[in-house]
Formats: sequence, C-alpha cells, structure tokens
Amino acid sequence: MRVVREFSKEGIRLSIFSWNNKYLIKYELGPMEQTFKIPEMDVLDETDLEVFFEGDFFDAVKDRFKEMGESFRKKLENF
Repeated sequence: MRVVREFSKEGIRLSIFSWNNKYLIKYELGPMEQTFKIPEMDVLDETDLEVFFEGDFFDAVKDRFKEMGESFRKKLENF
C-alpha cells in the first residue's frame, strides 16, 4: 500500500492510499472512519481526487460523521 497524501481539513484527517489498483480515500474523526474506494482506471491524475475533499461530497462526509457520532454516543450511554 502506497501513501499518496495525508492532511487534515476541518478537524477531519484525510488519507489517500493506492492499493490493489484502487485509490482508498479514508476520512477519520475521533473513533470513527469512512473509507471510499475508487478504481485507479477511473482517475486520470491524482489531483482529480480533490473533488472528494470539498463541496457537497465533503459536506455529506461531515454530516455522516455527525450521525455516526450521535449513534455511537447513544450506544455508549446504554452500554
């Protein structure tokens, strides 16, 4: 597995890997993570992946983390 890029945006850790002819885009926030796999053949240049770090897609990732966090907290309260 090759690390393509790692950085943080709005408190979310983003890691991009190249593995098994796919790009893996991993978002991490606290104890939660979301990973998306994109075939390398669908990406002309690694800079094309930047569309996943902004706009509607990134907003949806943040919203999903909020939902995940709420579910996780509720479960821990009843644990």
